[in-house]
Amino acid sequence: MTRAGERASIAAPDRRLIARFLAMLSAERGAAANTIAAYERDLADYAEFLADSGLSIASVTADGVRRYLDRLAAMKLKPSSSARRLSAIRQLHRFLYSEQMRADDPSAAIESPKQGRRLPKTMATDDVVRLLSRAAEDAQAPDITPGERLRRLRLSCLLELLYATGLRVSELVSLPASVLHAQEPLIVVRGKGGRERMVPLNEAARKALAAYRAQLDELHLGGGKWLFPADSAAGFLPRQIFARDLKTLAGAAGLRADKISPHVLRHAFASHLLQNGADLRVVQELLGHADISTTQIYTHILDERMKAMVRDLHPLNQPDEPK
Repeated sequence: MTRAGERASIAAPDRRLIARFLAMLSAERGAAANTIAAYERDLADYAEFLADSGLSIASVTADGVRRYLDRLAAMKLKPSSSARRLSAIRQLHRFLYSEQMRADDPSAAIESPKQGRRLPKTMATDDVVRLLSRAAEDAQAPDITPGERLRRLRLSCLLELLYATGLRVSELVSLPASVLHAQEPLIVVRGKGGRERMVPLNEAARKALAAYRAQLDELHLGGGKWLFPADSAAGFLPRQIFARDLKTLAGAAGLRADKISPHVLRHAFASHLLQNGADLRVVQELLGHADISTTQIYTHILDERMKAMVRDLHPLNQPDEPK
C-alpha cells in the first residue's frame, strides 16, 4: 500500500491491457478520439486505485471492483459519473474475457449505481418557429455587408437543417459540401462509430440551403470540402461558434438564451415528431440511436405532458366555482 496522499503508478501489465482495449475501440468500433480519451482517463483512475490496493486488472475480483465503486461514492461523485466509469470497467473486463486474457469477468455481477432519469430539455413549437423566423428575417435585412449576409444565411441554414433532421451538432457542422448539390430530399449522414444513415430534408431546409449556396457562389467561396467551411483546425465551423451565434439569436428573438442550445433543438425535433404521432423506431433511426432505449426517453416527456393536461384540464380536477 502507498502512504496516505500518494497514488500508486499503474503497473506496466495493466497499461498494456488498457492499451489493447483502447486499440480495439478505435479499430473495431470506430470510436472517436474524444471517446477514447474519456475511456483512457476513467480506466487509468481505476488502475491507479487497484495498484494502490495491491491489486491489478488481471487479478481483481468482484469485491475489488465494488471497493472502487465505494470509493467513488465516498468522493460524492454523481451517480451518472459512477455509472459511466463502471461502464468503462465492464467493457474492459468483457473484452479481456472474450480475448481469453482473463478466465472470468469480475464486473459481470456488479449492479449499476441508481440514478434518476433526467428528461431532455426541449422547446415549444411556437418558440422554435419564432427562432427560425427571426434567423430568416435577419438574413434578409437591408444594408448589411455581403460577408455579414453570408454569416446570417449560414445560421439560418444551420437551424433549418437541425430542426428538419435532428442531427447531432458535430454531424451538422461537419456535413460535406455535396449536400448543396443533393438532387433528392434525402442526405447521407455519417454518425457515431462511422455508421451512416439517411435523413430527409423538408422544403424549408432546402430553401435555406439554396439561399446559402447562392451567397457562397456570389462571394466565390464554394467548391470546398465542407458545407460550412471555416478557418479552423478541422476546416469546418466549430460547434462552439454555432452555439454562440444561436444564443445571440435567441436573445434577439426574445427567448431565454440560457435555455437554448443546438442539443435542445435536437431534442425538440424528436419530441415534436413523437407528439405528432411519429413511430418511435423511425425517430430512433433519424436520431442515429444504436439502442431504442435511448430514444424512449422522449416518450417520458409526452407522459409528463399528458399527466399535466389531465391535472389541469380534466373537469373533475377543476376547483369548485363559488356559489
